[in-house]
Amino acid sequence: MPLTRLPSPRRPIAQLIGWLKGVPCVILLFVTLMAINGIQTLSTVLIPFSRQGFRKVNRSVANAWWSLCVLIPKHFYGVQVVLTGDPIPCNENALLVANHQSYTDITLLIFLAYSKRTVGDMKWFVKEIIKYFPGVGWGMVFLDCPFVKRNWSSDKDSIQQTFARLLRDQVPLWLISFVEGTRQTPKKLAASQAYARQQGMAPLEHVMIPRTKGFVASVQGMAGHIQAVYDITIGYEQGVPNLWQYCQGIFQVAHFHVRRTPVQDLPKTEEGLSQWLIASFREKDRLLDEFYRSGIFPKGSANGIL
Repeated sequence: MPLTRLPSPRRPIAQLIGWLKGVPCVILLFVTLMAINGIQTLSTVLIPFSRQGFRKVNRSVANAWWSLCVLIPKHFYGVQVVLTGDPIPCNENALLVANHQSYTDITLLIFLAYSKRTVGDMKWFVKEIIKYFPGVGWGMVFLDCPFVKRNWSSDKDSIQQTFARLLRDQVPLWLISFVEGTRQTPKKLAASQAYARQQGMAPLEHVMIPRTKGFVASVQGMAGHIQAVYDITIGYEQGVPNLWQYCQGIFQVAHFHVRRTPVQDLPKTEEGLSQWLIASFREKDRLLDEFYRSGIFPKGSANGIL
């Protein structure tokens, strides 16, 4: 079953300290993000003259703001990510797939990108409605993130158009996809388990059955550009934190287990890729089952603290 939510402090003094930490953090990030949106808007004057220049500006400001999202919790709150599994090279174009339990997952993946000098290269599959929100939504529009409605018939063309632009400009890329399609909750997990039984599949206990079409389209659509798929399993020790708890410094430690698969080692057919992804989530389910029992993921050739 999904891990329960991380409890917040009950003592009034601890709650006050959390607010004194969280409010300035949120204000700082919001104000700087609005400034970055302004720079991104001004950068559009470069498009008729240099698409590369436009992308360079937006990569730089994304790198600056997302780095801030790492440095504040890391150095002021002591947040850590325990990393196990396969080594990841720096500056490699890759597709990342991960289980999704909280918006905090997103900020923690930035820790990993920061350690590999690819923060400004991150792009996310994002719900289309997010593009209309000032701040992160507007910023992702300028970064050419693929926006989706979670309906493949309506998403297919827009995703392919985004990929075509990224390939045309040879954009450095960490493309991040939460292939379960949504954040996990007990209700959503139960629905996924019911679907699995209807399809004659063994239900999963800790993750949901992944949606495969976007994954297949990403591997095939970015062929020749991405070098590997990073399959990341995210585990929390004492409960799943929400984003406000993250900003307050209540949350301290997360665990990542990484499996890196070179693109040339992936199946070549659509059916093969779909089955590979489903099998990877079955392995993810097994890893989380063991993690919730022992508190650690298996050691690999790359182990450390981010």
